[in-house]
Amino acid sequence: MIKPTPNPPESNCTSPYESIDSKKLHEAADRALDHYLCPPGSTPPPRKNRGMYAVTADNKNEELLTDASETLASAKTIAQNVASLLPASQRRALLGIAQLIMLGELAVNRALDNLQLPG
Repeated sequence: MIKPTPNPPESNCTSPYESIDSKKLHEAADRALDHYLCPPGSTPPPRKNRGMYAVTADNKNEELLTDASETLASAKTIAQNVASLLPASQRRALLGIAQLIMLGELAVNRALDNLQLPG
């Protein structure tokens, strides 16, 4: 009788410390991992507080308007994509919301165009 699948190949389980070279290689790999992954007991580098999503007084108007424009564009796209999955009665309401989002996006883009940049 013929087997539909062959026997798996025999594997020799070898220890990482079978030879001097493999032990050195393993130690070098451990040192590299310790260097890049900060082993326990070491102090991680201090984190910079960038406040990416915090609206603070030091944010520039151009940055705020650009972020608002991109957020509104994303919201409009999401609303339109979800509307295509809904039945007609619910689709109209969601497309109306998408249109309101688009009007807000247009207003923000106009404010961004009218912004007087120093220089």
